[in-house]
Amino acid sequence: MIGEKKIAVVLPAFNAGMTLEKTYKEIPMDIVDLVILVDDKSRDYTLKVAQESGIGQIIRHDQNLGYGGNQKTCYNKGLELGADIVVMLHPDYQYTPKLIPAMAGHTLPISSYISLQYEWH
Repeated sequence: MIGEKKIAVVLPAFNAGMTLEKTYKEIPMDIVDLVILVDDKSRDYTLKVAQESGIGQIIRHDQNLGYGGNQKTCYNKGLELGADIVVMLHPDYQYTPKLIPAMAGHTLPISSYISLQYEWH
C-alpha cells in the first residue's frame, strides 16, 4: 500500500515463460498488495512458471483475446479485487519492476504526497 491505497500489479502475459520469473521477483512486494497474471493462451510454459512462482491470482484465457482483450481482463480483475491503483507490468521485462513505486506514487493527490512527506521527516 501507498497512502492507504491498495496496489495491484497486473501482468498481461503471452509466451513470457523465459522472463516471467525474473520480472516477478523484482516486484516490490513491500508496497504491492496483489499480483494478477492473465495468460492469453500462451504456447510456452508461462502458466507453469506463474504457478511455480507463487503469483496470487492467475487467469488463463480459453482462447487468445489479443493484447487489448488481455488488458481488459487485467484491469477488470484488479478492480474486482478492490485495487485503488492498478499498475500494468509487462512480464517480458520491457522495463524493471523497480519503477513501480514511482509509477504508483504519481497517482496520489498532491496533498497526500505532501502529507506523507511531512510524516517521514
